[in-house]
Amino acid sequence: MENLTAVILAAGQGTRMKSELPKVLHKVCGIPMVKQVIHVVKKAGYENQIVITGFKEELVRQELDKEKVTFVHQEEQLGTAHAISQAIKEIEKYSAGYVLVICGDTPLLRSETLEKLTNVCRENNASATVLTAMMDNPFGYGRIIRDGKGQMKRIVEQKDGTMEELAIHEINTGTYVFSAEDLLRTLPKVNNNNAQQEYYLTDVFGLLIQEGKKVIPVPADDSEETMGVNSRIQLAQAEKILRVRKLEELMAAGVTIINPDHTYIEQDVKVGQDTVLYPGTILQGQTEVGKNCILGPDTQLQNVCCGDNNTLNRVYAHDCIIGNDNNIGPFVHLRPDTHIHDDVKIGNFVEIKNSNIDDKTKLPHLIYCGDSDVGKQVNFGCGTITVNFDGKNKHRCRIDDHAFIGCNTNLVAPVHVGKRAFTAAGSTITKDVPEKALAIGRTKQINRENWVKKDTYKD
Repeated sequence: MENLTAVILAAGQGTRMKSELPKVLHKVCGIPMVKQVIHVVKKAGYENQIVITGFKEELVRQELDKEKVTFVHQEEQLGTAHAISQAIKEIEKYSAGYVLVICGDTPLLRSETLEKLTNVCRENNASATVLTAMMDNPFGYGRIIRDGKGQMKRIVEQKDGTMEELAIHEINTGTYVFSAEDLLRTLPKVNNNNAQQEYYLTDVFGLLIQEGKKVIPVPADDSEETMGVNSRIQLAQAEKILRVRKLEELMAAGVTIINPDHTYIEQDVKVGQDTVLYPGTILQGQTEVGKNCILGPDTQLQNVCCGDNNTLNRVYAHDCIIGNDNNIGPFVHLRPDTHIHDDVKIGNFVEIKNSNIDDKTKLPHLIYCGDSDVGKQVNFGCGTITVNFDGKNKHRCRIDDHAFIGCNTNLVAPVHVGKRAFTAAGSTITKDVPEKALAIGRTKQINRENWVKKDTYKD
């Protein structure tokens, strides 16, 4: 089969976004728009991707560093044909059979739509296909001009059209598939004799039609997916559409979502069968949630690996691992590099950071556990703190299996509490506690009689 090469236009600033960030790097459903486009293009079978960059291109290239794309620089933005002309050498290098041209600000396009556009071009031996859409308000878009037989004659831009032409509601979406041979042969013939004095890629279609070549308009099944994002308002619209798609995908796979309008899940998140998501649940980044979990309400997980049969109520966790059969929350903060093993109980107002919590351990409430290795079936009393920072360096605590930490204990790291050892309530522990020992780190109580003077307070 012939090579398929995609050229992704990502050189513009996007002035209507009112942002210092290149437009294509604004995120929808957790992924920069241009990266979303690349993922869809790859899924549609375009194994080679060329990204045209310009405005703050170092940021775009840094974001796409791991995508294995080819970058081409466009010094001046002189139109879409000019942009494609910068990539001619790369297109020739790939010996492309077909070239997809797509904008980096169209994150809603589906791979199935791109496959259809390609297949129509291939099966009809056409020189090009044009993805079109019907718009109630087509203002600003190029119009598709057809002949009496419904075949495409040309595309007219908004500023160049007559009143009759601008009354047409079928618009050009800016997504095309070309025969690489015909594109490369015709592109040098494009001029800038138009209102904008730009080199329009759409002029290629007129040149091909004059030669008697086939240029086929292909209407999108859903015009919504062809929307480009040029403003914050459109960004929010695209976010909502992609989020609904993701939620519907998960529900179709067996996930219960109590209120989809108040559940936010990014594109790369995975959720297992029979998991229930309550309102206010936010799942971000590379988060993976297993089967039969109950998440929420008001639970946010970012880059979290969460196993099966977990209950998380009002939990904020990021960059950590949660095993199986755990009961966590409410009002819990799990910070980076934390690993919660299995059957652990974490109650209200607990914060854990860079720690390993082994099976069946309990941290019921009002606890800070940082930089600690905690064994199996350890019990933390209310108000326990691992004092891990001396003002300059972080130190670790080690608490072995079956240890019992009394209420309001301060464990001043580095310190080791042995197996089945106890600490007395209210103790500050600064030395290691041997196995099965009781550690008491508090001063003897002294009561001073008649300490309060008569005039200290008034009744």
